Parts: sequence; C-alpha cells; structure tokens
Amino acid sequence: MQIPIFTVDAFTNRPFSGNPAAVCLLENDLDEDLHQKIAAEMNLSETAFIRKLKPGDDFTKSSCFGLRWFTPASEVPLCGHATLASAAVLFHVQKNTNSVLTFVTLSGELKARQVKDHIVLDLPLYTAHPQELKEVEELIKAAVGDMTVQDIRYSPDTKKLLVRLSDTYDRSVLENLKVNAQHFLSAEKTGKLKGLILTVKGNSSGKGHDFYSRYFAPWVGVLEDPVTGSAHAVLSSYWSEQLGKKEMLAFQCSRRGGELKISVRGDGRVDIAGQTAVVLKGNLTF
Repeated sequence: MQIPIFTVDAFTNRPFSGNPAAVCLLENDLDEDLHQKIAAEMNLSETAFIRKLKPGDDFTKSSCFGLRWFTPASEVPLCGHATLASAAVLFHVQKNTNSVLTFVTLSGELKARQVKDHIVLDLPLYTAHPQELKEVEELIKAAVGDMTVQDIRYSPDTKKLLVRLSDTYDRSVLENLKVNAQHFLSAEKTGKLKGLILTVKGNSSGKGHDFYSRYFAPWVGVLEDPVTGSAHAVLSSYWSEQLGKKEMLAFQCSRRGGELKISVRGDGRVDIAGQTAVVLKGNLTF
C-alpha cells in the first residue's frame, strides 16, 4: 500500500522554521490503528489525515474533506498548524481549484482560504476563565520557577491553562526560559489539563507583535510545540479582551518560531492566518 505524504512547515515562509506537520492524502479508508502508527513513525507534533468524504471526490476539484490529527501518542480534537499544512498541500501541491476549503473535524467544520501569500483558517474562539492559583501552583512553579505571574486562566473547551507572566518581562525572558515539560506530568494534580500556555504582552506600538507565547503539551506526547494554532484560539480571545483589539500580530517564541496574523470576529470565531513551506514530498509504503 502507498499513501502520498508531505511535510509542511506552517506559520513561516522559510523551510526548517515554523511548525512542521506531516500530511497524508487518503484515497481510501485506513485501518483505524494505522493512523496512530503512522503518526508515531513520523514523530512530528502532528500528522494530519485528509480523507475523501464520498466516492468520486477529487483532491484537485472537491471543496470538502474529512480531517483528523494525531500526535505521536494520541488523536487530538483540534490542530491549527496541521490544518494550515493540510490546506497548503491541497492548494499548492494538488492545485485545488476552490477558493475556500472545508474540513469536517472533531471540532466541527473548519474553513481555509487563500488570501495573497497567506492561508487563513476559520477556527473556534475559546474563552479562558480565571483559575485559582492553589489548584495549579505546583505546575506553574515547575514551569516558571519564581517568576512573577500576572494572570492565570483556564479554557475548559480545550483543557489549556494560560499563564500570563508579568508585563515587566519581555520576549527575551520568555525565549530564554528553560522549561522541562516532562516535570509537568507529576506536578499537575487536577487531571484536567492537556496543554500549558505561557504568554507575555508584546510591544505593539508601530509594527511589533501584540503578544508572545510558548506552548507545552506533554500530556499528549508533545513536550514543546513550535507554533500552535489551537493555543491561539485561546490566546486570541484573552489578548483581544486585554488589549481592546480585534486585529493582532502574534509570535510563538519556540526555537523554530512562527508568526500568526489574528482577526477576532463577532460570531465567536477567529481568523488565524499564516504562511507555509512544503519541504518534503513522498510516499509511505507498507
């Protein structure tokens, strides 16, 4: 059996930066256990599987596809960067003729459209609610030590904890922070977390970034994710409220790094735009 597979760096226009995702094009249904085996084999933070929804669908002409995402350890309900990568494979490699693509996913229907040199994702917007420190104090200490924390929020929809560091810290402090995410597994006592977001306010006077972040998800087998669309579905809601802005520019400060253009809409959703670089094309053979 052969399956076309691609590696796409998302939220960047340069190869070997941004967040890499593997993308598989499924002509036929795949045995359920093979999704996870392939994701483990690829060993990237996410492997996406695009499938045809009905006989006669075509990767070049059809506008609606099924989409699933797997980390090396488990299936996840939402992955922004692998959705961006999937749209890039359809638009740029398969030369899909539609202006808008719809993906049927565990998070409902997600849309992707081309706007100049960016692909814009239409994602759910998730609210994060105030979180009591004492419930997560040990986890936060494992993440940031004795650094000053300004705000703590929890998103029940995504099971992500958002930790805002003091505005006295800048981007370099977040970038240089040494984090051992493996320690989070024993420090997290609530049993309700799947991801930890660390964020600081940016300097958005002029053309700077409005906010910066890093994202850790050892609970799903990803110690640190380079650039995370789903985390920005939470961050967008938070920082839009904090800054009083609907249009924002964000940067995720991982070693690879990546930029996201954000537009918070009035219908409970958010447009997140990024660029991509296709770095590998081939076939899985088994």
